[in-house]
Amino acid sequence: MGEAASVRRPAHTTIRLGLRENWQQFALLVVINAFVGGMVGIERTVVPLIGSEEFGIVSTTLVVSFIVSFGVVKAFANLVSGQFADTWGRKRVLVLGWLIGLPVPFMIIWAPSWEWVIAANALLGINQGLAWSMTVIMKIDLVGPKSRGLAVGLNECAGYLAVGVTAFLTGYLASQYGLRPVPIYLGIGYAVLGAALSILLVHDTRDHVRLEVSGHAQQSAPISFREVFALTSFRDRNLFAASQAGLVNNINDGMSWGIFPLFFASFGLGIERIGILKAVYPATWGTLQIATGPLSDRWGRKGLIVAGMWVQAAGLFLTAATRQFEWWLLGSLLLGIGTAMVYPSLIAAVSDASHPTWRARSLSVYRFWRDLGYAIGALSAGLIADSFGLSWAITSIAALTFLSGAVVAIAMREIGKSPSQPVGSEAAPQERQEVSHGIDLSRL
Repeated sequence: MGEAASVRRPAHTTIRLGLRENWQQFALLVVINAFVGGMVGIERTVVPLIGSEEFGIVSTTLVVSFIVSFGVVKAFANLVSGQFADTWGRKRVLVLGWLIGLPVPFMIIWAPSWEWVIAANALLGINQGLAWSMTVIMKIDLVGPKSRGLAVGLNECAGYLAVGVTAFLTGYLASQYGLRPVPIYLGIGYAVLGAALSILLVHDTRDHVRLEVSGHAQQSAPISFREVFALTSFRDRNLFAASQAGLVNNINDGMSWGIFPLFFASFGLGIERIGILKAVYPATWGTLQIATGPLSDRWGRKGLIVAGMWVQAAGLFLTAATRQFEWWLLGSLLLGIGTAMVYPSLIAAVSDASHPTWRARSLSVYRFWRDLGYAIGALSAGLIADSFGLSWAITSIAALTFLSGAVVAIAMREIGKSPSQPVGSEAAPQERQEVSHGIDLSRL
């Protein structure tokens, strides 16, 4: 996993690429991202029910409005995070994300009206957009090009396993002590620990980027953020395919976040069992990324992305069509398995197609589109549910998810992979060099 090249800082500290060479900082960032994920987990089970039960909100669209505020703000925080990371440094952006996230659990605990919850989720969106983005980018910086899938898999595993565990714990605590304040106390611990570790122990990784660039094909000229945005959004076929798949993936996640608790409760399911279902999906998603991330390094990104989108669609169709806990549990498992196949593969695919000098900005654009899906998914599902019912909302998003997988099957091309060589190897230097420039549009 190590890289042969190394550079020295002025303080004579050797900088090397690789997981083994940087395992302490890598492990620290894994722990920090678990706390980032836990901040979202405190909301997965209880917050939609706070809206419907404590504040008496009848409209599904209004109940899921907290996800809309979260998704829109997080998307734009993602968009600027890469530029800030290149300008200010990764650590400063990470710390800023945590400082903005500190008030969130207190606002939810003390919220006298639903507007306070919406405002808290706007701050949570900034926290997630800055802090989660930095943990991903810094891990990719540390390991170098050979182990991107593994790095992303470990990062996302920690984050979404924490989402799942926290969703289960908040469901249990809510069944014992009520929806507020006890379940939200977990968020206070996550925010304080995440901020303290980021401030005291994390080191910036821009020197690792400089090392990677020193052995990389030189770009003829720097490219602007506008050019990076266009490449990632639609001009490069691989980056376009990844961006639209990320968008749709989080459309179905935003829908499930807001609609599933209401859907399950409408059939009389208790809050503790709702918490189990809400935990199984992200816990499966998180755990399996330990395997699917490295598999994408060996097998390639495209197959896992296409199959994963279709497995997600199957889980959503099954959930909408059935009325028993056991079938919903299977649907949640399928949704988690499919998302585990897709999530690290998409981020690694974007990294593959981006030059190191603008990779952070390209990832920020991808994460902008991906996390805008939270808002689009919650809003569209709420409108469909209010007009046609909760089952139709789930079924509509399932169909969209299947179509997104088909777009990837048609548009995406595998990068740097031969039948006998894993992705990320040195088997195809010429192809890798073309991809690294990113602005050669001959392959569109």
